[in-house]
Amino acid sequence: MSQTPLLKIEPADPDDTDGEAHALMAGAKAKLGFLPNMYTYMAKLPPVLDGYLRTYEDFRTQSGFSPAEQETVFLTISRVNGCHYCTAAHSMIADKKSGVPATSLAALREGRPLPDPDLQAVAAFTEAMVVARGNPGKEAVDAFLAAGYGEKQVLGVVLAIACKTFSNYVNHLAATPVDDVFAPFEAA
Repeated sequence: MSQTPLLKIEPADPDDTDGEAHALMAGAKAKLGFLPNMYTYMAKLPPVLDGYLRTYEDFRTQSGFSPAEQETVFLTISRVNGCHYCTAAHSMIADKKSGVPATSLAALREGRPLPDPDLQAVAAFTEAMVVARGNPGKEAVDAFLAAGYGEKQVLGVVLAIACKTFSNYVNHLAATPVDDVFAPFEAA
């Protein structure tokens, strides 16, 4: 999928940066084994990359969601926001690491109802939050709570939206090329 950048922004070169940008990119590369393209654009203003990395880690460790539920949240946000990069990246993670069933992954990517009722509740609430810009109405909140989720997960969705705001918005501006590792999951 080819996009046109909205902002002429050159990615930060990890070999030609110092200070906070260098430290953030080096840390990410050491943790992941590679430096995602998205991070090099975020590093142009280090607090953007730092904010993304912090909210990402906090969501993963403190939201109260299982790995499959986490990918459901991230994929729903990225699909609703139209982020080709994050949709590919989180599809790969969902398939290879988080245990999202193939039928649910396909439904998530296409915006269809999920066969798993728990994942469907997560996707429906997350989409309601994104579409309504954080004001989904009491009915949506009550439905999520009735599905067995709690206050922690409601706030976890808010944290994930903050995280994906960093990544989805930067990817829209830069038309970030999808990394080779995520390319098999890029939408046609």
